[in-house]
Amino acid sequence: MAGAVAACSPALDWREVHPDGSAGLGALFPCKPTSHARMLKLAGAETRTTLVACSSGGATWAVAFADVQDPARVGPALLELRQAAVANLSAATPQALTGTVPGATPNDAAGRFAVEGRYPDGRSAQMQVSVFARGTIVIQATALGERLQPQALETFFSALRLAS
Repeated sequence: MAGAVAACSPALDWREVHPDGSAGLGALFPCKPTSHARMLKLAGAETRTTLVACSSGGATWAVAFADVQDPARVGPALLELRQAAVANLSAATPQALTGTVPGATPNDAAGRFAVEGRYPDGRSAQMQVSVFARGTIVIQATALGERLQPQALETFFSALRLAS
């Protein structure tokens, strides 16, 4: 992994982050993220959702997570997270990508995908998103920018892990 990190733009200063309450998630961010939480409606109920994010290299890097508290709500919550990401960019159908997150609970609604669309101001945007879960914790990892660097995307998404 050190080779992948070294190959990225010097503007990216990678660091490992383990957000509290994220079911043991480990992630690499290319900048120092900040965290905030708010209540969002997710899978039919108000749910405390935490966002850990930063911006660097012309992109925003983020991980959001929430405990939906009922195994029956996990699949619907993952689908809602995926649909909201596509809708935010007024995008067409997302392109499915390969890859799973080590330690994630298997779920048919989990996956990684790429989206090309537009910001509200009309500028073009690229986004890659991974949605997955560990038990009843649903997680969405996102990279969003006008032009995403392939090496940075690979570093960010391949480093996602859930402690066993």
